Amino acid sequence: MSGGTARYDLPETDDFTRTYWDAAAEGRLLLRRCGDCGRAHHYPREFCPYCWAGEDRVTWEPASGRATLYTWSVIHRNDLPPFGTRVPYTAAVVDLAEGPRMMTEVVSCEAADLRIGMPLTVTFREAADGVWVAVFRPDQGQSSSRTQELPASVPVPVPVPVSASVVRR
Repeated sequence: MSGGTARYDLPETDDFTRTYWDAAAEGRLLLRRCGDCGRAHHYPREFCPYCWAGEDRVTWEPASGRATLYTWSVIHRNDLPPFGTRVPYTAAVVDLAEGPRMMTEVVSCEAADLRIGMPLTVTFREAADGVWVAVFRPDQGQSSSRTQELPASVPVPVPVPVSASVVRR
């Protein structure tokens, strides 16, 4: 980046991540899935962070665009450009339907209406000329033109309840 104020919110696109950012510009969220252990992960990495399979065993796949809200924080002050002009905003962590957790932002929802486990749908915001980022909005039970159906071949994780007696301290 030359001249001007540094933009801390913009991704650094390289040969590997270009596929991800190009898909985002088209309104598609991509994940990486390991061919060895079968697990999906996000943020995109060339290797599997679970079993360390190499880049030849990890592939891109479309995400469903569905998620649930895991946690959030409403940011009222941020001195880094350009965040300061966007306050307040809701930074969030969501559980994608395919399993991975993702850091993001919740839009189109008042903070008082947010609930843990709230269903969300991906949408995309243009952060800069040609740079689109995935953000999430409440799922109103309607399909969005920017969301995708989960391929039938992709297993959807099922939550497993854990009792306090199972958790080691």
